[in-house]
Amino acid sequence: MEHSFLLQVLFMLMIAIVAIAMLKRIGLPAILAYLFTGVISGPSGFNWFSQHQMHSVAELGVVLLMFTLGLEFSVPRLWAMRRTVFGLGSAQVIITTLLGIGGALLFSLPLTEAVVIGSAIALSSTAIVLKLLNEQGWLRRRHGELSVSVLLFQDIAVVPLLILLPLLTTNGESLSVDSIALAIIEGSIAFVALMAIGKWVLPKVFDEVARSRSNELFVLSTLVVALMTGAFTQWMGLSMALGAFMAGMLLGESQYRRQLEADIRPFRDLLMGLFFISIGMLLDFALVVKFWWQIICLLVVIVLGKALIVFGLLKLAKEPFRVAVATALSLAQVGEFSFVVLALAVNYQLLNKEVSTILVMVAVISMAIAPWLVRHSLDVAKRLQGVKSRRKDNSEIVPPGDENDELVLILGYGRVGQTIARFLKTEAVPYIVLDLDPTRVAEARSAGEPVYFGDAVKRSILKQAGIKRSKTIVLTFAETRTLEEVLPLCRQLAPDAKILVRTRDDAHLDELESAGASQVIPESLEGSLMLVSQVLYQCGVPLTRILKRLEFERRNHYQYLHGFFSGTETDFTLELLHAVALPRGASAVGKVLSDIPWQSLKIEVRAVRRGGEEVENPGDDWLFKPGDILLILGKPRRIERAESYLLQG
Repeated sequence: MEHSFLLQVLFMLMIAIVAIAMLKRIGLPAILAYLFTGVISGPSGFNWFSQHQMHSVAELGVVLLMFTLGLEFSVPRLWAMRRTVFGLGSAQVIITTLLGIGGALLFSLPLTEAVVIGSAIALSSTAIVLKLLNEQGWLRRRHGELSVSVLLFQDIAVVPLLILLPLLTTNGESLSVDSIALAIIEGSIAFVALMAIGKWVLPKVFDEVARSRSNELFVLSTLVVALMTGAFTQWMGLSMALGAFMAGMLLGESQYRRQLEADIRPFRDLLMGLFFISIGMLLDFALVVKFWWQIICLLVVIVLGKALIVFGLLKLAKEPFRVAVATALSLAQVGEFSFVVLALAVNYQLLNKEVSTILVMVAVISMAIAPWLVRHSLDVAKRLQGVKSRRKDNSEIVPPGDENDELVLILGYGRVGQTIARFLKTEAVPYIVLDLDPTRVAEARSAGEPVYFGDAVKRSILKQAGIKRSKTIVLTFAETRTLEEVLPLCRQLAPDAKILVRTRDDAHLDELESAGASQVIPESLEGSLMLVSQVLYQCGVPLTRILKRLEFERRNHYQYLHGFFSGTETDFTLELLHAVALPRGASAVGKVLSDIPWQSLKIEVRAVRRGGEEVENPGDDWLFKPGDILLILGKPRRIERAESYLLQG
């Protein structure tokens, strides 16, 4: 029996792997693959598992999802965007929910089911929309900012929904004011208790955990905190997901936020996959075939209805037509939190199987068409406006300057790549950068740098980056395997270009030069040469003699420096460069540079970018305006505190 069960689990995971790989190839989200796996594994397919068997494990996925949502919940950012978040966001959620409730009541559904349906329809997919906007480079555009504002309020709206759903389970009795008041009191007590624990206890706990320098202990502590807070709110009669969200929100302002998010992500992704598989098990294809035309009609009504609601609200706010259409299309789908609401509603017996199947299918199809709607939102807006699209899509990499100009292609944007880019910018040399760190790319692009997300191993990406007209190519990453793949490809695509390769030591110097490198720079040996030059200079050796000796060593491949042991140390106290965009409503807007207490914040302002132009070391009388991008330098905790001050005050 146990052997059979393990085989069924193995087959289910294999189906999930194949489905994810296939859907990723055609640009569809992995959520749809998990739902498909659930259909195949559940009662509509091989009937290996029931939804009830998956529920307990799948619920942990929701708990961890809400915990990571809380980690990303930024109070300063919310405060700076409060007008669009609480204005546009609340209007969209309220109007869509009320219209959804009204439509459900027209079909003679009970009020509780109507509330669940209206709430599920009102939510859009935060994960899909943010990912696509980031890929297109539209997060800083107006329609991107408006979309993020609405999604942020929708994420907040999930919290009261988690409180409301258990209350709707009244076993035939009407929902009383007393039960609502009791839930609010319980929620307030839970909030105050968790605030106290999160403010004074959790930071000290994680300080001790961090001092142990044990990765296993950190991961285990993160899981225990998420599950314990969820168990606490469940004991209070509320949802487990609510407690996990509150714990994440409290830890989101700590210095451990990024580490917590990185540690929890593998567990969250795995358990969320099981959650969506359990949702797929709810689907009954006999019902889908029976109600196929109702599903299609409801899909059209929901997608068009949500788009028209957002479009109408933005036109009332006097936003441009193109911005209103692009934002409306980006938010027209049904989101992943709708699955959470529907799953909880089924668990609390608030929805029958027919209604849940129809809604899940509508959500699945709407999420399948969401990537196309988001990517082509601006094109559709231009066509509706009667403007033919002439410009290239923003997702393409457009090298700076004219096609006849020669540029420098930098592969990798770590500390070495950023240093090279700064010197090139000072000398007005055109350059373009490829990097695989999405956070680093987003930070650099928000500061106006020509940095793009792309894998240098792929031929098409290098061609888009203009490698054929690059006079110099700089490989700044030191991973030997990656260099072995990228270097021959660069030499093949740009046979006449000079290729400079950075390595950590001289272990593979000859191999890299034979693979096509024009010059290999081992950083450990170059550091030794720089130190030697300073020592000789202090000892009175003439500068010309020192320079000749250095050139001799480089020309002869550092022959007197080979064979020494090299070591690296990691410095966790390094200062970071961070870009802070000032939206409308930010605290710093309207103030001059001298009004900000930079000394107490212990932060240095390196530059301010406005309208595509960068001003280094602005004067004390510089007046901040909406849309300004500040480049600030400091340690991570000080940067977080300074960003909070600039946005929230």
